[in-house]
Amino acid sequence: MILRDFLPSPSLREYVRKHQVIRFEFGAGEIVPTKMYSPRPETCLVFYLRDLQDIGYQGRNQLTAHPRCTINGQHTVVTKRYNGRDFWAVQIVLQPSALYLLTGIPAQELTNTFIDAEDVWGKEIRMVHEQMCNTDGVEEVIRIAELFLERLIRRPKYSLQGIDKVSAVILNQNRSLSMDKLAADSCLSNRQFQRRFTERTGIGPKLFDKVVRFEKAFFMKNANPHLDWLSIALACGYYDYQHLAKDYKYFTNLTPTGFYELDTKAPERTFGVVEVKQELLV
Repeated sequence: MILRDFLPSPSLREYVRKHQVIRFEFGAGEIVPTKMYSPRPETCLVFYLRDLQDIGYQGRNQLTAHPRCTINGQHTVVTKRYNGRDFWAVQIVLQPSALYLLTGIPAQELTNTFIDAEDVWGKEIRMVHEQMCNTDGVEEVIRIAELFLERLIRRPKYSLQGIDKVSAVILNQNRSLSMDKLAADSCLSNRQFQRRFTERTGIGPKLFDKVVRFEKAFFMKNANPHLDWLSIALACGYYDYQHLAKDYKYFTNLTPTGFYELDTKAPERTFGVVEVKQELLV
């Protein structure tokens, strides 16, 4: 079983936040648990090297299989993920505006959905996937992925601008942020700031800030089950427990405790692994 995060090479870090490698293998008689995947401030390129993953959205009766090379847009809803018995995925977590810069696709078109990466990069990414499937080494798989990413970065659809740094400021927040000040720092009017940020990340800056704060609380509880919710709320920039509970209701339709208990049934818990935010150098 593998669940590890790796920092990308320095040359990629303006576009890539981390590589996440996930590997689960379940026996023929074992029940494969589902994964309730919470909203996170991330857009991803995912390579499935063994079994594919089926995705369920609240309010939709049918499950949809992810393509073998999938582009995931920014999500603000919980998805229910059904993994195969031999599950090996390499998830490239991109910087918030990177998908827009590399593909030219307005990010809001991908919010709360996904597309086949082959529809964007065709034969090129199909060959990358085949190379990755033909190796069992984690470091080699990441090397193949990085060579592909380096080629993409040499031919971006759009160049990096000042507004692309704003999402990094929000990601690294430890206090309340003024959207007016962020707009001013970007040399944009509030209306321009809202429009361009949404075009690049898929959602507006206030909602993105809300997702970032929620994710911090989610991971803090995972890493510190003994902590009470009020302590977590205050540490993550919430005014009080009710403020935290309101965001949990907004994103998951559950209380903080209710969603935490649901998350304890995730596949990684079967193997005794707690998912926390931790980045390791390759």
